[in-house]
Amino acid sequence: MTIYDISEKAGVSIATVSRVLNGSGSVSEKTRKKVLDVISRYEYTPNAFARGLGLNTMKTIGILCADSSDLYLAKAVYYIEQKLRANGYDSILCCTGYDPLDKAAAVSLLIHKKVDALILAGSNFIYENDADNQYVADAAAQLPLMLLNAALDTPNVYSVISDDFTSMYEATLQMISGGIRDIVYFYNSASYSGKKKLAGYLAAMKEKQLLNEAEFVQFYQGSHEDIPAMTAHLKKLHDEGIRFHGVIASDDTLALAAVKYAKLMGYSVPDEFCVLGYNNSILVNCCDPELTSIDNKLETLCQHLINTLMGVLSGKEMPKKTVFSGEIIRRGTTQ
Repeated sequence: MTIYDISEKAGVSIATVSRVLNGSGSVSEKTRKKVLDVISRYEYTPNAFARGLGLNTMKTIGILCADSSDLYLAKAVYYIEQKLRANGYDSILCCTGYDPLDKAAAVSLLIHKKVDALILAGSNFIYENDADNQYVADAAAQLPLMLLNAALDTPNVYSVISDDFTSMYEATLQMISGGIRDIVYFYNSASYSGKKKLAGYLAAMKEKQLLNEAEFVQFYQGSHEDIPAMTAHLKKLHDEGIRFHGVIASDDTLALAAVKYAKLMGYSVPDEFCVLGYNNSILVNCCDPELTSIDNKLETLCQHLINTLMGVLSGKEMPKKTVFSGEIIRRGTTQ
């Protein structure tokens, strides 16, 4: 249905329909009701749309994530949707993939859907090169934009992040203090968050003068669901003559593969081999012994993000960036 169809069926001018759509006060309640009744009768989502028209808002937030099959992102989207619903907002989800052009296209699509704000869930939406972040700045010029676990110093962009650098730095130091010095860092993402985690590991290893093997930093490029391939990656490293007795992984899936590798090699965990994961996901209970992991406080981040967004939408001045500390949850894979 177009504005012309609404005009014809309501028996009013196109200009009157336009004033109703824009929430103008110069329309009588009788006429406004007539227009909204037509929209309610013929729109595919009449209740949400009509409600939004009356308040000059769709009461809908656009959510973007790169990959909803990723455990971290799936949980983030779940928390965000639940907390939006508790505040009376609906949501539209776009799973963009990792291509920059696809991300920009999804942002544009949601803006044209007249959402009230955008939430970019995950750190893959922000790049090192400012030019690559222009699509975010352009979107923020039109509506509030929230970043989960990434940061960008741009007007109308609000960031809620976990201190991944410090979490990984402290975890590495603690593994070293437990007697493990040959520690492989196993990661699969060069995102904003991924770079912070890697930097934390490198800083701790350099501080203890242990980073003398470039092979200790291992990037896995395969599927994030293929745990056997991750295990094979570590086995290949061993076959090439690299000896290590600890793995710190950028997520729990990679850490689970490291536990499988230790079992394959006959190491006793944690007496001879230690493993630490990240995200404190459901996977921590899927190995024996159970996995030590860093809790990045995802639910707390999501709650604060929605609180900040609600404040922004109500016209309050809100903090541009909020940082939360992670916590190491000790289980059986570390000393």
